[in-house]
Amino acid sequence: MTRILAISDIHGELDLFEELLVKINYDAQQDQLFLLGDYIDRGPSSSGVLNLVGELQTQGARVLLGNHEAIMLKACRSGIPKSWMHWINLCGGDKTLASYGYQVEDFVDAIATNTLPSFIQTLPKLEEHLQLIETFETYIELEDVIFVHGGVVPGLALEDTDPLQLLWIREEFHTGYEGEKPVIFGHTPTYKLHHDPANYTVYFGENNIIGIDGGAVFGGQLHALEWPSCHITSVEKEKPTSEE
Repeated sequence: MTRILAISDIHGELDLFEELLVKINYDAQQDQLFLLGDYIDRGPSSSGVLNLVGELQTQGARVLLGNHEAIMLKACRSGIPKSWMHWINLCGGDKTLASYGYQVEDFVDAIATNTLPSFIQTLPKLEEHLQLIETFETYIELEDVIFVHGGVVPGLALEDTDPLQLLWIREEFHTGYEGEKPVIFGHTPTYKLHHDPANYTVYFGENNIIGIDGGAVFGGQLHALEWPSCHITSVEKEKPTSEE
């Protein structure tokens, strides 16, 4: 029987992502992998994660857009200085650029001369990954479950929903969802859903929502959820041992 496996919010943690795929014994020929967004920013290896995501997509994985990828696309494709600075300064985009071997300073002239989009098109790997991101889906709906990055708008059909809401929604979805189909999502670290700063475990809400963003980049866990069994496999960074 084909396993359905979902992973979300890798945020540049390539080592953890690779470790998790090994731990779940992922087989692209036998398993259906759903990746729920936020592959980049804040962590050390965003470029490496996108390389692997692209390989997995080629092998049959279905890949969703996260709000961080949407932010990156807007920053790089629009060339609007405010959008660029928002990504770089507030969202961890500087770490993403560093993973390609660039510094923020490398883009100052392009910003000043309003040539950022065309300049980025001359950077092969970055441009390749932007084109990859442009292929990502915004939700996956099966007969018995919905997979999405941020959540769904309560009472609104998925096909009628602004895609950006699927990437960004939080509280309205967390507290207001009443649908029959379970919704598996990332975006909001589970410690916030548990209201416990030390609890990064998968969140099973009483209203049929399942949060799997274990806050790996913040020192939490990276989770893989198997559907429909809801079996959880997790990895986390080794904590440094204190010397006496």
